[in-house]
Amino acid sequence: MVSKFSQVLSVTRQAPELIVPARPTPREVKQLSDIDDQESLRFHVPVIFFYKNDPSPSMQGRDPVKVIREAISKALVFYYPLAGRLKEGYNRRLMVECNAEGVLFIEADANFTLEQLGDDIQPPCPYLNQLLYDVPGSEGILGCPLFLIQVTRLTCGGFIFALRMNHTMCDGSGLVQFLKGIEDMVRGKCSPTLFPIWQRHILNARNPPRVTCIHHEYDEINNNEVPSDNMAHKSFYFGAKETKALRNQLPFHLKDCSTFDLLTAFIWKCRTIALKLEPEEIARVSCIINARGKRYKTDIPSGYYGNAFAFPAVCSKAEHLCKNPIGYAVELVKKAKAQMNDEYIRSVADLMVIKGRRIKFPTRGNFIVSDLSNLGFGEVDLGWGKPIYAGTAGAVELISFFVKHQNKNGEPGIFVPICLPQSVMERFQEEQRRMMIQGTMEDLCNINQTQISSKL
Repeated sequence: MVSKFSQVLSVTRQAPELIVPARPTPREVKQLSDIDDQESLRFHVPVIFFYKNDPSPSMQGRDPVKVIREAISKALVFYYPLAGRLKEGYNRRLMVECNAEGVLFIEADANFTLEQLGDDIQPPCPYLNQLLYDVPGSEGILGCPLFLIQVTRLTCGGFIFALRMNHTMCDGSGLVQFLKGIEDMVRGKCSPTLFPIWQRHILNARNPPRVTCIHHEYDEINNNEVPSDNMAHKSFYFGAKETKALRNQLPFHLKDCSTFDLLTAFIWKCRTIALKLEPEEIARVSCIINARGKRYKTDIPSGYYGNAFAFPAVCSKAEHLCKNPIGYAVELVKKAKAQMNDEYIRSVADLMVIKGRRIKFPTRGNFIVSDLSNLGFGEVDLGWGKPIYAGTAGAVELISFFVKHQNKNGEPGIFVPICLPQSVMERFQEEQRRMMIQGTMEDLCNINQTQISSKL
């Protein structure tokens, strides 16, 4: 249903322009890695930040559009491949032509305040098409700007910073690194605090390539579905009360599982029930896992801003997933994450080369989850303080993102946007309410038993 406010919301945009690097940059062609160069990453991801009118002393009286435009230009000197254009080489191999054509930028003004938006700053953003205008011809993968950025001033003095990123160039960590580089330029630094490193060859296939792991996330099956035209896009909040209700339903040895494991298992189970898969059909869940850092023993250097993740999957017959307690799904999610290590991501790169990079993840019965809650989106300060919301503007097809945010009562928690056909979404909501009530009832039973025991 369209709200009364949305009917009067208006955004006035200036003509799109190209922001180029502030100084001359190398003219060269750089190949993407075999992890970047996956068919399943050839799409754009919208991300949005909402800022209050809370400028730092150095920004008093300054225009955020001008400040950010200049900072982007300076940051592109160091991240100059992002100002280039993608092209294909032999066998559709992606490479970026570093030609300094620039990123696409839109200056805009709105007729509303941040306060008027209320809960609409939470994903999915209902006004995304106004706050991030889809410039005709800009949405392609080849020969198009790699970033589309719109900064919209609000009547309260705050602003909205929205962008759309070509996923083949960066993952979530890489995007945050670029944004922190823009932040450094806003602060007047001469170079980014964390210097960007290309070195995409680090995640290229081995010679000869050899697939050493099982990759259910790329299973080639014939049950892919055409997306429904009647899609519902909603966001679900999980705070302390909600996660406690779910933990109440776990066996003792799983009580201390991570919030990510718990919520992923819960959503996967409810989603599978709502999809009404046949009992013998396979349901999958994939967990997007960042390969950076010592934990996975990869040699990815600090400053690498390319895609450095894999999304290992686990499978279950739909009947087993739907009828077993939630602990069954938690065990499988933990198993999916446990597969990730240096050998696993090397095996993915090798698989891409062997299969010609054309394989994509299956769609029917599949669910992919990415945890963005600790990547640092909420720490990006462009001179007006930290954003009151920062993260993806919503779900992307089969992919849901965990975003850290406060609910309307100011309680911290996790928002998870989900996209499903309308009828499936209704069943999903019914199932998640049922499981939440079940967990709450178990909590009340435990409290009563404790009270009885204390009296005895």
